[in-house]
Amino acid sequence: MNPDYNVEFFRNFMLVMNALDNRAARNHVNRMCLAADIPLIESGTAGYLGQVTVIKKGLTECYECQPKPTQKTFPGCTIRNTPSEPIHCIVWAKYLFNQLFGEEDADQEVSPDTADPELSWNPADTEARATASDQDGDIKRVSTKDWARSTGYDSVKLFNKLFKDDIQYLLTMDKLWKKRKAPLPLDWLELQKLACPQEVTGTGLKDQHVLGVAGYSQLFSRSVETLRSMLADKGDGAELVWDKDDPAAMDFVTAAANLRMHIFSMNMKSRFDIKSMAGNIIPAIATTNAVIAGLIVLEALKILSGDVEQCRTIFLNKQPNPRKKLLVPCALDPPSANCYVCASKPEVTVKLNVNKTLVLALQDKILKEKFGMVAPDVQIEDGKGTILISSEEGETEANNSKFLSDFGIRNGSRLQVDDFLQDYTLLVNVIHCEELEKDVEFEVVGDAPDKAPTPPSSQEEQKNFANGNKDSAEPSTSSNAPAEQDDVLIVDSDEEPSSSTMDVSTESGGLKRKLHDAETGEASAKRQRLDQATADDDDDIIALD
Repeated sequence: MNPDYNVEFFRNFMLVMNALDNRAARNHVNRMCLAADIPLIESGTAGYLGQVTVIKKGLTECYECQPKPTQKTFPGCTIRNTPSEPIHCIVWAKYLFNQLFGEEDADQEVSPDTADPELSWNPADTEARATASDQDGDIKRVSTKDWARSTGYDSVKLFNKLFKDDIQYLLTMDKLWKKRKAPLPLDWLELQKLACPQEVTGTGLKDQHVLGVAGYSQLFSRSVETLRSMLADKGDGAELVWDKDDPAAMDFVTAAANLRMHIFSMNMKSRFDIKSMAGNIIPAIATTNAVIAGLIVLEALKILSGDVEQCRTIFLNKQPNPRKKLLVPCALDPPSANCYVCASKPEVTVKLNVNKTLVLALQDKILKEKFGMVAPDVQIEDGKGTILISSEEGETEANNSKFLSDFGIRNGSRLQVDDFLQDYTLLVNVIHCEELEKDVEFEVVGDAPDKAPTPPSSQEEQKNFANGNKDSAEPSTSSNAPAEQDDVLIVDSDEEPSSSTMDVSTESGGLKRKLHDAETGEASAKRQRLDQATADDDDDIIALD
């Protein structure tokens, strides 16, 4: 996203091949290729699954024509007070790493959340009971990092605060445990009296073993000592950055997450499993990548030969379909008339409260995070051309802490947003709304979840990853197939194509959607197979990033 790689830079090439690992980067390259009018070959793999598709301005859907599911997040009170799944404990452990050794973030607090809406207890009584547990190291409830520093990162005191004192404090929040199993505090000294730590699993690689709770307490202590030394070596004010490939950081998250899982009566996980979840990764398979790389080249050859119309989306399946095919090509859809990126005049409608939405929130959460812009400039269409946000540093910084209503923005106002790096202009229509759902700052009218897919019946392959990352989502490739065959890609090239329509299920973040929309009856969203289709194999094609 560096300004050096502008539209002119992209125009130097005949085509672009994407093998990215996150949605923001995919969105950006998609826009740069549209602006430069350069064909883009988009691709992704996840374990044994993969796909390749081609994006050409004016000819096919772009990467953003179809809404993508947002990345799953968890309420802070679930992470801090009432975890019920291993992933909650893993997220907590990653937050804890940052609170102790990295950049502190107020949204990543790990201490018990007293603002939990479920709570119903007497604060004075709770404080009295919680104080009774604040004995080891004279613990006071201050910033996690400040307290850790005051103890010299003493691993025993840290252990007892996180896994004993904080848990005892949680237990005083009576209402939380009326319908849940209460957590069980751990004590360092009691654990050290246990026999030598036993591994629950004795087969497989070392990373696939699951230690006992005493073993993870020792691993926690060792990792804290290592990270403390690494922090000290960097000097005063230094911070560490969590990296799944850093052994000490991974040891810390593995130990802390497993100790918390044990406290909340969950089965503990191996380091291998925790690394996969903590890094949002799925193991890469070299042969899958090789097949997809080969398919990228085949599509590139068509583009370089001037045969863009012959390009396809190709899915690589985990196992052969009923006709013993692993590779299934599909025709490409035309651009969506409603796309807010590749339409001739991109336009969106955003519902928000103009009296509560800050200019900074408009810039960061709506324009950058939601609409994928890099450096937006915003002008109010008020007849005066008022500049609300400028990409020039410092020019409109004073506006950031003001509300949209302070600039006369109200129901029906229109904002012209330009991103000069992406050569992209978007018209934003504002709808003032004071009745948004709790914790919802804005809604894009007509966007997900209004068009939410239906849940899948099968859970075997619900993950939507792209080259090892869960953030991105697949480009849609639904369409009607042309009459001719693509004999390079069809395994049984002597089969005659079928004219029957084809329902393809795409899996996005655990959600499967039929590409024909039951509510709108859009028949154009149905696909035709290039080979003989049967009614009983709707689900033999999996779309990935």
